[in-house]
Amino acid sequence: MTDGIDKMACQAAGMDPDRLGALVDALDAAYIATGKLPHMQLLVSRDERPVLSVVRGHARAGGDLLRDDALYRIASMTKPMTSVAFMMLVEAGRVALDTPVTDVIPEFAALRVGAAGTPIAGRPMLMIDLLRHTSGLTYGLQRQTPIDARYRDMGLDEFQQKRTSDAFIADLATLPLEFSPGERWNYSVSTDVLGVVVERLSGMALGDYFRTRIFDPLGMVDSCFALPDEKAHRMTDAWRLDPAQGLVVADIGARSGWRRTGRFQSGGGGLVSCVADYHRFARMLLRGGELDGVRLLSAQTVEQMRSNQLPGGGDLSSLSSAMFSEADYKDIGFGLGFAMGLKSGEYYWGGVFSTYFWIDPVQRLIGIFMTQHMPSSTYPVRAQLRNGVDQAVIQRNR
Repeated sequence: MTDGIDKMACQAAGMDPDRLGALVDALDAAYIATGKLPHMQLLVSRDERPVLSVVRGHARAGGDLLRDDALYRIASMTKPMTSVAFMMLVEAGRVALDTPVTDVIPEFAALRVGAAGTPIAGRPMLMIDLLRHTSGLTYGLQRQTPIDARYRDMGLDEFQQKRTSDAFIADLATLPLEFSPGERWNYSVSTDVLGVVVERLSGMALGDYFRTRIFDPLGMVDSCFALPDEKAHRMTDAWRLDPAQGLVVADIGARSGWRRTGRFQSGGGGLVSCVADYHRFARMLLRGGELDGVRLLSAQTVEQMRSNQLPGGGDLSSLSSAMFSEADYKDIGFGLGFAMGLKSGEYYWGGVFSTYFWIDPVQRLIGIFMTQHMPSSTYPVRAQLRNGVDQAVIQRNR
C-alpha cells in the first residue's frame, strides 16, 4: 500500500488507484492545506476489501497528528444504527411499521398540530413515520417556525441533554407537531423517539441494547455513548465555523462532554465511533444483514430499509419542509433510516460534524469519511467524495 492506496487491491477490485490518489490530493489541497477542515479520515472499500485508507491533518488544536484509530462524534450517523435496532425488534415480532407510536409512547396521545393546536388529521403517527421523518416532529436547528424555537428553548436537540429518556418524551409531548403525520418530510428528533421505543420494548438502556445486540456481535469495539477514560487520548477535538473567528474549538477531545455518563442516550445523534467500527456496520448492511456468520437482519429487511418509503414514492424535493438535513433533495428518497438515490440506488447519511458514509449496493462500494467540523453544510465535500470514487471505478457491475 502506497500513501493509503492499495494498488493490488485496486486492481483486483476494478478500481483505478491513480484516480483515487487524485481524489485524495484534491481533498487535501482544498480542505486540509487551506485549514477549512482540521483533518480527514477516508476509507473506501469494494467487495468489502479496503482500496483506500488515508488520514490527514491534526486531531487536536495543539497539533497532534490524526491517528487511524481516532474516535469521532458521529452525531446523526447514529440514526442508521437506531433504525437497525428497531428493525431487529420488528423481526422479533415485538412491533410493526404500522404500530401506532402511542402504543409504546402513550405520552403522545394528546399531541396537536401547529401553533393553533388543531387535531391530527387522518391517521395517527406510526412507527414508520419515525423511521422516515414523516412524523411531524422537528429540530430546533430548523429555525423556521415558532415550534422550532420552542425546541431550542427547551434544548430538545442538544448533544448533551441531562434528561432521562422519559423526561425527554414528557417534554416533547408538550409541544405541537409541525404537520399531521405522513403529510410531509421534516428532518427531526424522530430517531431520538425511536431510540426510546427501542428502550421501552427491550427493557434495556439504548446503549446496552446497542452493545449486546449490535456492537459486540459485529465486533464494533469502540462505539459507545460515553467515552471511556482509557480511550480519551484517541478522541479528536471538534471545531465549529464562527463567522467572525473562523474555525474555533467546540469540544476538546481530552475532556470532551462525550465522557460524561448519565445523560440522554440520543438515538438520533449521541454515539462516538471510529472508521473501523462503522466499516463493519456498513459491511453488515452491504451483505444484507449478516457479517462473519452473525446475522442481525434478514436480507429482505435490509432491502426494505434501503428502498424509498416516502409517501406516494416521492422525493425529498417534493415532500420536504426542512431547512436543514444531511441529504440532497432532488431525486433523493428516504428509506427506513437513511436517504437513497432514486436513480443510483446508493444509500447514505451523515452527521452535523461533517461525518459521512455511503453504500453502493450495485458496485459493492462503501465509503466512510470522518472529520469534526460543523455545520456539515459548509462545503460540498460529500458530493466530491461520491463523484471521485465513482470515477475511479473501471470495471462496473451490471
